[in-house]
Amino acid sequence: MVQVKAADVQALRKATGAGMLDVKKALEEADGDPERAAQILRERGIVSAAKRSDRESSQGAVALSMIGERAGAMVELKCETDFVAKSQEFVNTANEIAAAVAEGGPEAVDGFKAMLESLQLSLKENISAGKVVRLEAGEGELVSGYLHVQADRGVNGVLVHVAGVGSDLAHEIALHIAFSKPAYLAREDVPADVVETERQTLETLTRNEGKPEAALPKIVEGRLGGFFRSVCLLEQPFVKDEKQRVGEVLGSGKIVSFAQVVIGE
Repeated sequence: MVQVKAADVQALRKATGAGMLDVKKALEEADGDPERAAQILRERGIVSAAKRSDRESSQGAVALSMIGERAGAMVELKCETDFVAKSQEFVNTANEIAAAVAEGGPEAVDGFKAMLESLQLSLKENISAGKVVRLEAGEGELVSGYLHVQADRGVNGVLVHVAGVGSDLAHEIALHIAFSKPAYLAREDVPADVVETERQTLETLTRNEGKPEAALPKIVEGRLGGFFRSVCLLEQPFVKDEKQRVGEVLGSGKIVSFAQVVIGE
């Protein structure tokens, strides 16, 4: 049996929220592999799919720039410390880049290489552009955005491109995305291998709970529906009225696309 390091136990505890003994046992069974250990914890019902062990925390700021309802852009500017991330110079630079992307497209970031190099020298940290997103509306469409600000800098930005939807509802959907963090628009957008992995995990979890073998398919399908409701925007209960799903709130309207940028994810 592999000797598990205390640092590995602590890291997996932080990533999954599971208890120390459960984490240590899972790591021992997984020969020290944290991803396999996290999967073992899931199969035993100790942690949920919402916990991700493959995400690292990082510092930075998200900037959002809108051109009316015609187009919007988000830029993630990355750095090493929270102190730099909330500095006025750093936030202003992120805002300037986002405005340029909104007007000229993602390639506009290339024009800021010299500025970012200068910023690295003045702030004495490694600074770089992270995720860059731009959405543009067509005829009869609009783009709405939302930026959650914390400690003087944007930390959670959303853009949503809709058709046949009014400004108020579009904004509410952007707020919903910020809160619920969907990974996909619709269930058909979830890759087949992701669905199959989830199905197998749920089957193992259900079997480990001692459910009758004959009942497994129905139980697994029900739980898979819950998985889709957690990761697919159109399937999620709308935050302002959880009796309705987002897809139902839209009526005859349509979400063309959406994007979310969250610091640390």
